[in-house]
Amino acid sequence: MARPEAKIDLVELEKLCGMQCTDEEIAAFFNVSTRTIERRRKVKRFSEIMDNAKAKGRVSVRRSLFRMAAKDNVAAAIFLSKNLLGYRDVVNTEHSGLAGGPIQIAARPDFSQLSDEELKQLRDIADKILPPGRN
Repeated sequence: MARPEAKIDLVELEKLCGMQCTDEEIAAFFNVSTRTIERRRKVKRFSEIMDNAKAKGRVSVRRSLFRMAAKDNVAAAIFLSKNLLGYRDVVNTEHSGLAGGPIQIAARPDFSQLSDEELKQLRDIADKILPPGRN
């Protein structure tokens, strides 16, 4: 004998979906498993009720946000501008080298202007600070 079909009040289902409840929350409200909700969603009328109610709920949230933004709620205005208009909080910082050119990452010193004595002094200093076996 099959288990009796769970009772799900479609008016209550519509209210829950309008509040953007998840399948898990709807299942808990009706004291059924999430799988039951998923199976019922395959029934056209049940699925339509859920989808339409969720869409109406999103419209309601959007309407509320627009009202808040119109009443100078800065946070609501920022949220809407970022999510609907594509505004972003981006600070573009560019760095450049001499005269606007590229930044030199690894510069090699020009030793051509040094005297033989200065080159010898540099060699002596390098020998003292470099690890053994490294020239």
